[in-house]
Amino acid sequence: MVETSELLRVPVFVDLPDDQIAWFIGNAEEMRLKAGDTYFRQGDPADAMFVVLEGQVQARGEIGGETVVIAMKPGDVTGVLPFSRMKQFTVGARALTDARVLRFPSSLFPDLVQKMPELAQRLVGLMSDRIRETTRLEQQRERLASLGKLSAGLAHELNNPASAAKRATSQLRDMLKKIRDASHELGRRDLTAAQKSEIEKLEASFVQSNEVPPDPLAVSDLEDHIDSLLRSHGQNDLWQMAADLARKNVQPEALESLFAILDSDTARAALVRIAASVEVATLLNEIESGTSRISDLIRAIKEYTFMDQTPIQNVDIVKSLETTLTILNHKLKRGIVVERDYQRVPLLVNSFGSELNQVWTNIIDNAIDAMGGTGELRVRTYREDNCVVVEIADNGPGISPETRSHIFEPFFTTKGVGEGTGLGLDTVQRIVKKHRGNIQVSSKPGDTRFQVWLPLAEGLT
Repeated sequence: MVETSELLRVPVFVDLPDDQIAWFIGNAEEMRLKAGDTYFRQGDPADAMFVVLEGQVQARGEIGGETVVIAMKPGDVTGVLPFSRMKQFTVGARALTDARVLRFPSSLFPDLVQKMPELAQRLVGLMSDRIRETTRLEQQRERLASLGKLSAGLAHELNNPASAAKRATSQLRDMLKKIRDASHELGRRDLTAAQKSEIEKLEASFVQSNEVPPDPLAVSDLEDHIDSLLRSHGQNDLWQMAADLARKNVQPEALESLFAILDSDTARAALVRIAASVEVATLLNEIESGTSRISDLIRAIKEYTFMDQTPIQNVDIVKSLETTLTILNHKLKRGIVVERDYQRVPLLVNSFGSELNQVWTNIIDNAIDAMGGTGELRVRTYREDNCVVVEIADNGPGISPETRSHIFEPFFTTKGVGEGTGLGLDTVQRIVKKHRGNIQVSSKPGDTRFQVWLPLAEGLT
């Protein structure tokens, strides 16, 4: 038998009149549970509220493909609450230890609201807290999911130039050894000043050459001509050198001067050094290009997250969009053409910059998915009265009218299980409203447009 004093120790029942407590107990069912007993299952009709009186119980289930575990102790209230729209339990509950639980049927909620208005008000507050916590956890999961996708793409983007730089460094060691060996060989020979000058002049001209590389067919023809030249002077095993020099667009005529002033062995040593020096210049360019790409990505990451910057500041919308496009480049470069139409005058918005980047990320990511990874993404900015308007459009199949009316609803998604949480556009709308803006969408096959309106920073209106 449940005593009035037991229920008065439960926070939501504290200080309620004894007659109200007695009415609640009289209409509730006491459940005595053994460790391991289940008192409701995921998917069961949500037809009761439960008050934990003794023992430890646990709610457990899968929500959005992830396992959720909630521990409950004496004094906690669980199950369905008054005014809740829950139709089925989203989790199941069982006793971890021997426990006593009070079950109150949801069919009596209308009577409870009339007879125990203070309790009803407290339960509404409890439900609001539950919704906020659930939303916080889902939003955190959405951020983690987005971070996971971005991290995977960025890891790939960083790995490519890093691997290229590593390969170039390894090859650089081999080329430097060839230069050293060839230089020693030339040093053992009694070269005149004119001969040394000719070797150095050719080497400098080839290394500093910035000509556009010829097309593959022209490279193949040039390689044959260089190889024929080398063979005509007794150099029958320098085919790899011929290929390397052809890629740098070195003309056979430029090599003739070496054979005109040097004997065959000396010319060979000079050619080895010159070819190695040309390759060193190429490798250094590759390393510089790779490390510059890594540096650009790191700078984009810092700008995307607004690392080392104040949370709220005047954000350049175009710069914010470009940073997001850089972060998403691993998905764009597979077949998305980006068309930009930016207003030249800087458009500044006083905002949480990293949150705006989250808005652009979600909209652009959805557009890429809608186009199946291939299509045209159009990004436009312009000023309308005291607002900046950001328009992000794609030429995908469009959003059906039935779907369009639900896209901003929490947990609504058209993606497969495990592919989306349904919080992307809900998050977008929440952030835009937080910045005192609004978002509109129009869609037809081949033209889906999201327009985000944000108030300009003070001084620009």
